[in-house]
Amino acid sequence: MSPITTHVLDTAAGRPARGVRVRLELRVPGGRFRRLGAGRTDANGRLADLLPEGRLKRGVYRIVFDTRAYFRARRTAWFYPEIPVLFEIKDPSEHYHVPLLLSPFGYSTYRGS
Repeated sequence: MSPITTHVLDTAAGRPARGVRVRLELRVPGGRFRRLGAGRTDANGRLADLLPEGRLKRGVYRIVFDTRAYFRARRTAWFYPEIPVLFEIKDPSEHYHVPLLLSPFGYSTYRGS
């Protein structure tokens, strides 16, 4: 399993958010971000293969959720076209789960397990 995973739940619809495009990036010197992995959430709203095991290192990471494409496909109005979530890895031996609770006009995230 990837050391970084995510789970997207569409709280307005009351179900997992299937097919959300997600990309994982690492901040590199100069403040830019380098893409490490990408994928789409499965039927349960989960994405468990963003980064190969053993590839995690200390640093600032960003997961970007393409919410525009998700809501457009459902013919639903939206406010946030994408949601970037930045977080810092201090202990690469741990697992990091970064869920997203999503609705067309708001979102919430936290460190899960």
